[in-house]
Amino acid sequence: MASHIVGYPRMGPKRELKFALESFWDKKSSADDLKKVAADLRSSIWKQMSAVGIKYIPSNTFSYYDHMLDTTSMLGAVPPRYGWNGGEIGFDTYFSMARGNASVPAMEMTKWFDTNYHFIVPELGPDVKFSYASHKAVDEFKEAKALGVNTVPVLIGPVSYLLLSKPAKGVEKTFSLLSLLPKILPVYKEVISELKAAGASWIQFDEPTLVLDLDSHQLESFTSAYADLESTLSGLNVLIETYFADLTPEAYKILTGLKGVTAYGLDLVRGTQSTELVKKDFPKGKYLFAGVVDGRNIWANDLASSLSTLQALEAVTNICELIFQCTDNLVVSTSCSLLHTAVDLVNETKLDDEIKSWLAFAAQKVVEVNALAKALAGQKDEAFFSSNAAAQASRKSSPRVTNEAVQKAAAALKGSDHRRATNVSARLDAQQKKLNLPILPTTTIGSFPQTVELRRVRREYKANKVSEDNYVKAMKDEIKKVVDLQEELDIDVLVHGEPERNDMVEYFGEQLSGFAFTVNGWVQSYGSRCVKPPIIYGDVSRPKPMTVFWSSAAQSMTKRPMKGMLTGPVTILNWSFVRNDQPRFETCYQIALAIKDEVEDLEKASINVIQIDEAALREGLPLRKSEHAFYLKWAVHSFRITNCGVKDTTQIHTHMCYSNFNDIIHSIIDMDADVITIENSRSDEKLLSVFREGVKYGAGIGPGVYDIHSPRIPSTEEIADRINKMLAVLESNILWVNPDCGLKTRKYDEVKPALNNMVAAAKQLRTKLASAK
Repeated sequence: MASHIVGYPRMGPKRELKFALESFWDKKSSADDLKKVAADLRSSIWKQMSAVGIKYIPSNTFSYYDHMLDTTSMLGAVPPRYGWNGGEIGFDTYFSMARGNASVPAMEMTKWFDTNYHFIVPELGPDVKFSYASHKAVDEFKEAKALGVNTVPVLIGPVSYLLLSKPAKGVEKTFSLLSLLPKILPVYKEVISELKAAGASWIQFDEPTLVLDLDSHQLESFTSAYADLESTLSGLNVLIETYFADLTPEAYKILTGLKGVTAYGLDLVRGTQSTELVKKDFPKGKYLFAGVVDGRNIWANDLASSLSTLQALEAVTNICELIFQCTDNLVVSTSCSLLHTAVDLVNETKLDDEIKSWLAFAAQKVVEVNALAKALAGQKDEAFFSSNAAAQASRKSSPRVTNEAVQKAAAALKGSDHRRATNVSARLDAQQKKLNLPILPTTTIGSFPQTVELRRVRREYKANKVSEDNYVKAMKDEIKKVVDLQEELDIDVLVHGEPERNDMVEYFGEQLSGFAFTVNGWVQSYGSRCVKPPIIYGDVSRPKPMTVFWSSAAQSMTKRPMKGMLTGPVTILNWSFVRNDQPRFETCYQIALAIKDEVEDLEKASINVIQIDEAALREGLPLRKSEHAFYLKWAVHSFRITNCGVKDTTQIHTHMCYSNFNDIIHSIIDMDADVITIENSRSDEKLLSVFREGVKYGAGIGPGVYDIHSPRIPSTEEIADRINKMLAVLESNILWVNPDCGLKTRKYDEVKPALNNMVAAAKQLRTKLASAK
């Protein structure tokens, strides 16, 4: 019985690639240095999987930024503004598309399905000239082969690539991206031919859009695409991978009817109904890559349960011919790429032993996959399975998981929808009398740059090398610096810069019960940006105030309004590894009650503006439309729980980033926040279209006026132009001026001029608006 891994984390166990990328971007190392780090990482990953016994090892899942951008490079689909003139795409063009440069902005970035991973959105139109411009897939296959590892090269499938793209600027929104299929397939054929010539025997196409709600035309595109590729694919075994949700019966029929395709990969963790489709009708002679090991969470697999599922599938997929010659057509796999989980539990030397026994990171999941494959083949490792069963039993019975008082409080929430008593218009009037803000008020989203010195102090404090008094003094000094800078820049509503927080979700999780934390449990979010999600293992409560001290200290340093900065319950949920032994909404309600306590304590401490970030609310939206309403109901309810008890004069802000909000705008309105700030700059003001189409929004709103994920500094004129576009569809009395997101990842020599230009643009337009009256 064979085993397969869909994909693997790219950063390495100690984030080697992150530091190599940043050193290269800062011009402290060469391209050759960066390539060597990448090659060493790929080599170690391939050898590790080979040593464990994985048969189908992926290649071309490594990336310097993200796999969709890699595909854009492979197809030569570079937007004209980057000045690429053909030939093999190098780092300059590649990273300019991802991060922008001094003269042009980056391409749009958005979430990969319902994960916290981001990808660079291709910009396509009828005039794009596709060409084979990056040989990365072939080069990495050859690289692995030279190491003695025969891999399965992985490509984003042609249909999913187009469905995840957007019309380029100036191209009609109605332009059919799928009409470009005949233009990109010749490039795919070149890549396939080169892989065959290099000795590949298998090829994997990731077509995750098959799990979405697709119409008949979109589904037929898969049929036509693979029919066109069939002759080129001849001689190869072809695997089509889907993940993150169930297939519809229609999509399953399309998938299993594709020409030239040998195998189908299904997510059987999130796609539980797909198992029934396989049992009902599986094509003879084809392979099923059964994704029974969760690639998106860190809980150890219930091996006994997975083995039972696999045994039921084995009877459906295996073919026995005359003289009892049997072919094993069932392959044990991960549910999706392990990109979405941490790298190796071995690196966690400080994690609680009991909780550690309940977990499996990427390296451990590789072992689980192979153990299941061997057990299915009659070579069951009894000791390994016994240890796993003991850990499963320990987790179910551990008293640290359950808090009856928390469960009762969460259950009691169902009797009310927890709305504030006064409507938003009346609240905004009351808040304006208290805050006395100018028209087009300026603010930032929360964080300021995390300097090397600041990180050092936090690190040494955690290691008990710096006393608490010295730590508090260092944090207050940093807050004072940030407050003084904002006053110097003449920003209207200030933030304290969050110097005490390395990561906002991790920061709050550390102070809530029911959370556990890793030292090296890093997961890639985008580019070199990594996060370390906390682990929610039990019922959640707030033992004591979490932010009141720092917010009060910051407010004492200025007469201007100082925002209290919190992370909302849905974002804490979606940016954590969440317990899988109860529904997600129950865990979210518990977190909401904890944040509610914090909001009310901030108000008592005279913090009159409180931002409760829900950056990930849209990200958690289920992939199937039939499941949207239920999710949005409990997600929006959770947010309202946090602030339903505050006074009318307390202004509640929230923030959302890097998602398509247009399809949930009515749920955003239903959140009933006083002010919402939203990513806007990378998406060509796509957010504003919803207001052009007649949606009325009466609360304050701040669509981001510049992109903080790029080092590029926008001019005053550029920002003023963006604000003018907003004023064309939004009333000036509700419009706020702010960056897209927090400034943590930027440097002060980028932040200061950018914010200075932002404030100058706001003042310029205030004068213009005043003179127009």
